[in-house]
Amino acid sequence: MARTLSDPEVSGRVAARSERQVIVFLAFLSIILAFGVDAMLPAFDRISEQFDLRSGSGEVSLVITWYLLGMAAGQMFWGLLSDRYGRRAILIAGLALYGVGALGSGFAQSMNGLLAMRFVWGLGAASPSATRLAITRDLYSGDQMARVISFVMAVFLLGPAIAPAVGEGILLVGDWRLVCFAAAPLVAVAVYWTVRFGETLPRSERRPIDLPATGRGVYAVCRTRVTIGYMLASMFTFGAFFVYLGSSAPIIDDIYGLDQYFALIFGASALFLAAAVWTSERFTRRYGADRVSMTALLVMLVISAAFTVLSQGAGGVPSFRVWFAATTLLGAFTTVFTPSASAIAMEPMQRIAGAASGLYGVITIGGGSILASLIDRRIDGSVTPMAVGNIAYTAVAIGLVLWARGGSRAIVDPDA
Repeated sequence: MARTLSDPEVSGRVAARSERQVIVFLAFLSIILAFGVDAMLPAFDRISEQFDLRSGSGEVSLVITWYLLGMAAGQMFWGLLSDRYGRRAILIAGLALYGVGALGSGFAQSMNGLLAMRFVWGLGAASPSATRLAITRDLYSGDQMARVISFVMAVFLLGPAIAPAVGEGILLVGDWRLVCFAAAPLVAVAVYWTVRFGETLPRSERRPIDLPATGRGVYAVCRTRVTIGYMLASMFTFGAFFVYLGSSAPIIDDIYGLDQYFALIFGASALFLAAAVWTSERFTRRYGADRVSMTALLVMLVISAAFTVLSQGAGGVPSFRVWFAATTLLGAFTTVFTPSASAIAMEPMQRIAGAASGLYGVITIGGGSILASLIDRRIDGSVTPMAVGNIAYTAVAIGLVLWARGGSRAIVDPDA
């Protein structure tokens, strides 16, 4: 059931929100997050030259890793604050920090300084990352929530199709620092839109911030089998997907020598992913989130196995067409799995949506980043580690989902 969107207690300055308005707003917040990753990818070569990084070493991928680690580190912080003070105020504060991190990255004078500010940038990005899922849970539940998340992700995936091209365009008129500065107008629009969108968490449902309450909330998430099971499964699928995000530029540039086509290749893949999510929404409506999520994982396992065989048979460097098809299909089914998995995980968490959303981000983004780093460092002239990593991580995710399915989905009372 969806909460009444015209309820004056949660409407703020907005009298009513249609589902379309909610989707577009949340999708824009998602694009803000994606900009911090996707727009920076075309700048890897410039950054490597600026700071004398060894070509093909993968060191420049740390620009993405530290952003994602910042996002992971801030999830619980922002999530708990949003349960106490409401979604809107915390979202605005996080967007402000996002802007500080972006500007600081643009002024960085060393690689270590850049990585530090990328962490701050990601820390700010953690606020919209945590609150967007909490906002969705404030307003929707069940398969309807999964549908809304699917639509949000579909619109969000237009970002990776556009952002690299935007980054490339900026690099035509300036250096990589301008890409960082370009985040400022996005932040301004997001803050204005957030004020207009209003609050979604009634004062009567806000929770105090104290160690016992926080501990009870975290414990409630961790003891809810369906929630923690799907969160951990998502962590492994995120880990596989983050390998693609962090290593796609070095692979396309150094292994396949197609650096001049990077934005086009990355954008085409993102459009395919968006189309997959739009299609999955129909399947979710018809078959339900459970069946869709498990089917996506099984298909990913088959694709990963085929990718591994073809890669090993080609000495670690299959044809570009094989690599592109495999990674795009794996990404597509990851985006099919994610909305259903997150909706199922959040279903029992209505009373602690902010804390649960924050912990979801810590586990999926933080854990996924660490898992990705284990694979990224092994990609040195061969894409086989990427293929093998996908098999391993997908197999673990399947096991976790099978275990999680045995759990109750009743709404959890953390104070019980």
